[in-house]
Amino acid sequence: MQESFEFKDRYDFDDLKKIIAILRAPGGCPWDREQTHESIKKNFIEETYEVVEAINKDSSVMLREELGDVLMQIALHCEMEREKGSFDIDDVVNDLVEKLVVRHPHVFGSVKAENEEEALASWDAAKARTKKQKKQSESMISVPRELPALMRAQKVQHKAAKVGFDWENADGAMDKLYEEINELKTAMSHGDGAEIGEEFGDVLFSCVNISRFLKLDSEEALTRATDKFISRFKKVEELAQERGIDMKEASLETLDSLWNIAKEIS
Repeated sequence: MQESFEFKDRYDFDDLKKIIAILRAPGGCPWDREQTHESIKKNFIEETYEVVEAINKDSSVMLREELGDVLMQIALHCEMEREKGSFDIDDVVNDLVEKLVVRHPHVFGSVKAENEEEALASWDAAKARTKKQKKQSESMISVPRELPALMRAQKVQHKAAKVGFDWENADGAMDKLYEEINELKTAMSHGDGAEIGEEFGDVLFSCVNISRFLKLDSEEALTRATDKFISRFKKVEELAQERGIDMKEASLETLDSLWNIAKEIS
């Protein structure tokens, strides 16, 4: 028998758990009942990026809504496990609180942390202990492969730098980039696709290395560069239309000249 749901003027966390259970139960929503962890994992990613969009737009209204959508995804995954008798959302909350206490010995223990850097060092040390990570490579492996590639590279490089495996300054990282570019050129001359792919990856990895020394987030930097490209390309289209130029038929030299104009005025 399906559990009844009480309509209210304001709902709380218990109401969320109840309505998700109703949606997944016989007689509930046919779509919700059929979903699995696998089938909605991309929905989770999409909802998370929409939270990031709300933050970028500095919209509290949008953020409130999108955080709710992420919470719904969490509740759905937890309900699937509750149905199997594995765990429920209360177990997840319990584990999270326990982890926060353990990883904040500078708040709930005797460790001292007077600034952000010391607090992060305390967190990392506690995390390594709880995960039984004795080698830095183990902490690198723990960085999810599913992260955006630039973000993963930056996190792995940061972990290597913590044990002194790093350039002294940006000059060393820049020299390495030039070296990798030359190796890419050599691979291109060989015409071997696998070799070209490997060397191209090394070039990107070296670019991320430079971003760390410049105190830049490589993901954000590339996002801004892409935004700039779109803006300038839009201007190229406008210039081409004004001058009666068919971009599909125009020469590369013509398009490049329009690009240079767009670059000057943007």
